[in-house]
Amino acid sequence: MTATPEIPARRPVRSYVIRSGRLTSGQLRAIEQYSSRFVIEFESKLLDMRRIFPLEQPLTVEIGFGSGESLLQMAREQPQVNFLGIDVYQPGIGRLLQGIVDHKLENVRLIRHDAVEVFAENIADETLDRVLMLFPDPWPRKRHHKRRLVQEEFMRLVLRRLKPGGEVHLATDWPPYLEFMMEVMEGISGYSNRFGANGCWEKPERPLTRFEMRGRRLGHEVRDLLYTKTGPSQG
Repeated sequence: MTATPEIPARRPVRSYVIRSGRLTSGQLRAIEQYSSRFVIEFESKLLDMRRIFPLEQPLTVEIGFGSGESLLQMAREQPQVNFLGIDVYQPGIGRLLQGIVDHKLENVRLIRHDAVEVFAENIADETLDRVLMLFPDPWPRKRHHKRRLVQEEFMRLVLRRLKPGGEVHLATDWPPYLEFMMEVMEGISGYSNRFGANGCWEKPERPLTRFEMRGRRLGHEVRDLLYTKTGPSQG
């Protein structure tokens, strides 16, 4: 059974640009040696998570794991959770693959593809326990706002993929994007802010990311948001 495509046929607006970070020899070797085991090739069909992961466990999806350090730490600290990481950055994928092997982890799988298409084509309704979107590109220029990942259409799609009670965890160090995220999320029926309308999560339960540490050194204020799906999917 294949998923009904939920993306327009026209060329989609991407929320990212392919960064040309140079692969080290170790990252390239990890990609060559371990991709067949841990990286899922994108196809326009639903994924059977019971076949992808050795154990049937709660499933967290992280969109844009970057260098992979925080995802690796979470997977090590939460062996009772399965993690699916989505990113297009090759050096980060190579680094994370090596970490997965070094720590003998079986609860992590990766997809190198556009997250919007992955959610539309690969993930069934009410199958996710948690979605992480930590420091997505804020695209600060007004003419680029259409590229922001946190958009009403996509967040409604995420809502359908979450189980009742599932969570969306957002983080940013760009105040205008925080306001934009709140506006989008507070406007969608079916999401409930765990800390009250427009409330932030003051002590978020997550590792520090490399991006976050750099931002804090520059004096950026990091804010987290946590939303819960309050009921069954609609439509």
